[in-house]
Amino acid sequence: MEKQLHLNLLASRPPMAGGFQSGSKMKMGPGRKRDFSPLPWSQYFETMEDVVVENENASAYFIILSISISLTAVNIFRIYCSGSHGPVLLLLHGGGHSALSWAVFTVISIITEKQADRLYSCCFFFFLPQRDIGKVVEALYGDNPPPIMLIGHSMGGAIAVHTATANHIPSLLGLCVIDVVEGTAMDALNSMQNFLRSRPKTFKSLENAIEWSVKSGQIRNIESARVSMGGQVKKCVWALSSLQYVLCGCEESTTEEESSKKRAKEDDQETKKESIFTWRVELSKTEKYWEGWFKGLSALFLTTPVPKLLLLAGVDRLDKDLTIGQMQGKFQMQVLPQCGHAVHEDAPEKVADALATFMVRHKFTEFKEGYLW
Repeated sequence: MEKQLHLNLLASRPPMAGGFQSGSKMKMGPGRKRDFSPLPWSQYFETMEDVVVENENASAYFIILSISISLTAVNIFRIYCSGSHGPVLLLLHGGGHSALSWAVFTVISIITEKQADRLYSCCFFFFLPQRDIGKVVEALYGDNPPPIMLIGHSMGGAIAVHTATANHIPSLLGLCVIDVVEGTAMDALNSMQNFLRSRPKTFKSLENAIEWSVKSGQIRNIESARVSMGGQVKKCVWALSSLQYVLCGCEESTTEEESSKKRAKEDDQETKKESIFTWRVELSKTEKYWEGWFKGLSALFLTTPVPKLLLLAGVDRLDKDLTIGQMQGKFQMQVLPQCGHAVHEDAPEKVADALATFMVRHKFTEFKEGYLW
C-alpha cells in the first residue's frame, strides 16, 4: 500500500507477477530478444529549441536536460515542438521525467490521430514558479498567444493547475491533469525518500537504464522508454586513475620502487575513462518543494475557470474533494485501466483519444476530415 501511494508522484506501480499486464506492448515471441536501444527525439518531434526567460531568483540552481546552469540572469527551458496550426497543447512533464516522456503521445496526436494541433513539450524544474510557464508562452508568442490547452502529468499537473489558477496564460482554453490527486500525493510524501533510495543509483549504459525502467514497471511501453529515459539520466565520466589514487592512499606504505610502478601505471591509464549513467535530477534534494505544489491542489483544480479533464490510472486515486466535485459535474474524468503512473507513456493512444474527444466536445478544435467519430 505504501509503495502504491508514493508511485502516484513519480513512478508507476510495480508490474504484475509473472510479467507485464495483459495488452502490454512488452509481449514478445518465444526466444525473441527485446530491443532496449535508445531512440532519437527527432523521430517524434519536428523541432527542438532552448527558450530563455528572465530569472527573478539569481541564487537558484537547476538542470535542464544536459545543460547545467547556475542561474544569474536567465532561465533556460528546452522545448520540443510538432505541428503548425490549430490550438496549442502545452505539455508539462512529471517530476524526474523530461519533455521526451511525451514523444510517443505527440506522434499519435499529430500524425495518426484526430486533432490537427501544435504541441509544445516543455522541460522545467521543481521550484520554478508557475509564472515561468507564462514567461515561456510569452517568449514563444509575444503579447498575442494562440489558444492554449495546458496538460500536465503528475508534478507537471500540479504546476499546470497553479499556472491556470493564477491566470498566467491569458489565452488558456482548458486544463488536463494526468494522474495526480492531492490526497494520494500528500499521503505518498512521507515514504517518497525511501522509494527514491530503493532505485538504482547508477546504470552501466543507457540501454541498461531503459531495460530497468521497463522491467521495474516505471514505463510499460518499451517504445516510450527507449526515447524518454535519455531525458531522465545523464552520463558521468570517472577517471580510473583518480579511483586508483584514492585506493593507493588507503594502502600501507610501500617501497619506492613499488610506488614508482603504481605512478607509471596511473599515467598510462590517465586517458582511460569509465562511463556510467546516473539520474539527471536528484529528486531527494527537492523535498522541500513537494508539499507546496500538492497542498490545496484539489480545491485549486475545482475552482479553475476553464473546462477541465482529469485522467487517472485508477479510480481509487480520487480524494474526497474531487469525488464530490466529479459528482457535481465540475470536471470530466476518465479512468484508463491497465496503466501505470506514466499514463501518457503506457497508453498514448488512449490519452490522445480522450483529449481529442474532450477538445471537440468543447469546440476547441475539430476532427480531421475522414475521421470516423
